[in-house]
Amino acid sequence: MNETHNKSLKQENFQLAVFVPQHLANNYHPLNLRYKANIPMEIDSQMELEINIVDAFTDVAFKGNSAAVIITKEWLSDDLMQSIAIENNLSETAYVKKIDIHNYEIRWFSPITEIDFCGHATLASSFVIFTKNNDVKNINFYAEAVGDLSVTKMDNGYIQMDFPSRPPESISDIPSALLNGLSITPKEVLLNNQAYFVVYENEVDVTSVVPNNESLRLLAPYDVVVTAKSNDYDFISRYFWPANGGDEDPVTGSIHTGLAPYWAGKLNKSKLIAYQASKRGGNIICKVADNKVFLLGKAVQYLKGTIQV
Repeated sequence: MNETHNKSLKQENFQLAVFVPQHLANNYHPLNLRYKANIPMEIDSQMELEINIVDAFTDVAFKGNSAAVIITKEWLSDDLMQSIAIENNLSETAYVKKIDIHNYEIRWFSPITEIDFCGHATLASSFVIFTKNNDVKNINFYAEAVGDLSVTKMDNGYIQMDFPSRPPESISDIPSALLNGLSITPKEVLLNNQAYFVVYENEVDVTSVVPNNESLRLLAPYDVVVTAKSNDYDFISRYFWPANGGDEDPVTGSIHTGLAPYWAGKLNKSKLIAYQASKRGGNIICKVADNKVFLLGKAVQYLKGTIQV
């Protein structure tokens, strides 16, 4: 920079214009522009929530069915619970409202909608509560659609859930959407308040059937479970629920409240070992007694963290 230009800069008068919101203008010093008053900044408040992700109906990670569990003192809004479930993108996110150390209310959300009843997310929720309260052996959940659900921590590491029996009934008028939605023709079709039960001749049919989920979606609000007697277990199954959650559910505890009484009658036994033959797979012990079905399973912690909403 030459001397003449340097002198011209020294002789110039420069002014700096700073724009401050009117309601804050009196709190700035006119020379140094530093903020003088401790006035709260206008920012969006966020809530931090603990979240646990648990693999249910398995004793090893990355198997069974994953569920997110969020325990609160009061219910979040329905819209927020659904948004979190969509963000989690798991089969279910369980929201648990604590009443006291032994009593809770529970609600379940898939990425699509709120679900009336979910077994694996109940198992995951129980696992989280028992882990937090090691001396507690028994807890009770209340869900509007199914009532009271008692859960017991067993000495052998299993968690036993006391669910209402919901046996399916045989139907003769089989929807065309069901027949078109499965690549293998059913041997028998039944229905309960949750799903169509498609019974096959053998377990190979269960593992090899190909669903047409666009067709099965037309069965809403009902889902579809396919099942057969098994050589290695008492029975196996797969669960398709495109109208309510996704293409195929990895392990579905709630449907075993219908499968267990059905197969107990067919096999003439009250204790059954079940396997859900999804890609992840999961084992469920079922005990049938009068109007109750006891489901036993294990669970594995995958993640514990905090979300901001």
